[in-house]
Parts: sequence; structure tokens; C-alpha cells
Amino acid sequence: MQSVLPLVAVSTDLKLLAGHPTYAVAQKYVDPVRDLSGCLPLLLPALGDTLPIDALLDAVHGLVFTGSPSNVEPRHYGAALANPESPADPARDATTLPLIRAAIARGVPVFGICRGFQEINVALGGSLLQEVHNTEGFADHREDGDLDIDGQYGPAHAVHAVPGGWLEGMVDASSWQVNSLHGQGIKTLAPDLLAQAHAPDGLVEAYSHRHAPGFLLAVQWHPEWQAANNPVSRKLFAAFGDACRDHANRNRERLRPPEAKAA
Repeated sequence: MQSVLPLVAVSTDLKLLAGHPTYAVAQKYVDPVRDLSGCLPLLLPALGDTLPIDALLDAVHGLVFTGSPSNVEPRHYGAALANPESPADPARDATTLPLIRAAIARGVPVFGICRGFQEINVALGGSLLQEVHNTEGFADHREDGDLDIDGQYGPAHAVHAVPGGWLEGMVDASSWQVNSLHGQGIKTLAPDLLAQAHAPDGLVEAYSHRHAPGFLLAVQWHPEWQAANNPVSRKLFAAFGDACRDHANRNRERLRPPEAKAA
């Protein structure tokens, strides 16, 4: 049986471009889904509570929750806003948080990156540090604004995989170097999530789900940056693509008419 080309919805931000509200996502998140996961990426507008979640999840075979300059609004995890200048995207929050919960329940493969990593944690009942750099015991994980973009996305620190964990087996390494471009991070990990890697200061850098019926991986760094040239990134996107293909083929088999199954 020929494999189905999986369709993967990629989250977008709602932002102003030249004065116009625009659904937007950086190309760097989209291309690895096509080139390394072997899937067809589709941009998902931040429609909030008008998004037909069930219809979307009937149609797609995976979801990527991307990074963003904006932060998840702290009211979603029961906290007050620490910095009034913190960039927000309430339309994205209203779209992604319920979608994450529904996708996990349906077994749709999920890959979270940076803000997406934080969104999944919040959607499942975890909380965030709003300013990691101002939290005792943690390093400054933000990028250096004086560097060019290649420098900002260059290796910043090691991550250490949980010994014997799923991610260590997938990557086939106990530690590797990652970039670091985030001001917020995990404070409390949601009960159903399982840490898979940490930064040297102990901050959670990757997690999976303990009980989800489908694939779920989220990372705090940016594996999409020059992903084709990074062995770890290639493995992450390949594993996600394999999960999407499996989900697509299971769905096709489920929807085949009885006479076709018997043939």
C-alpha cells in the first residue's frame, strides 16, 4: 500500500505587517517539515475560538507549534503579568491551547518548538518562569542582540538527555549543543509531561508525554534553524515525519470502505 503524503498544520502568529493584521510564520519552521519530515506543511491561521478543531484534526496528520517573539499570557497558568511590556498574542493563545489538548487526545502527532514548547506545557496545566534571566539559579538564555542572526542562532550551551530516556535513544547521544533564544522557560512541568533533557542550570529543555496515544515531542531550543545541517535536528524532524506518516496511513485504513478492506 502506497504511503500517504501527510498534511501538517503549522501554527502562525497574528501580527501587524505594514499596518495590516497578518497571519505569519517564519519560513525556517515550514521548510524542514517539507524537506526533513517529508510532509506537506499547511499554515494554520490563529482563528481563536472560531477554529473548527474537530474538522482540522480530521484533515491533518500532524501539528507543529512554532516559536514566536510573543509570550503565552500568564493568566492561562494562573499568574499575574510580571512585565507590562511582554509581547503577547491572545489570538494565538486562544487557538493553540485548546487545539493542543484536542490533538493529544486524538493521538495526532505534535511537535513543539520554543513558544510551542511553552504552550503545550501551559495547555496541560504547567506554568512558566516569565523571566528566566531574573530567576535565581538560572542562566540568561536570551540571544545576544549585538550579534548577527547567525551568531544569535549559534551554539549557546549543552543539553543533557535524561539517561535511558526516549530522546536519548532517538538522538543516540547523551548531550549535544543547542542555540538559546528565549526569555521564558518551564517553572512547573505539567503532570502528564516527562522531562527528556535539561540545560546545565537544570532548566527543562525537552519533554515528551507520559500517556498520549500519539507522538509528542517539544524542545525549548530552535532545531529548525539550518536544520538540514544539524544531525540532531534531522533526527527530530525525521521522527516527527515518521509519526505523521503512521497516523496518515492508519487514518486511511480506518476510512477505507469494508469491501476494499476485504479485497
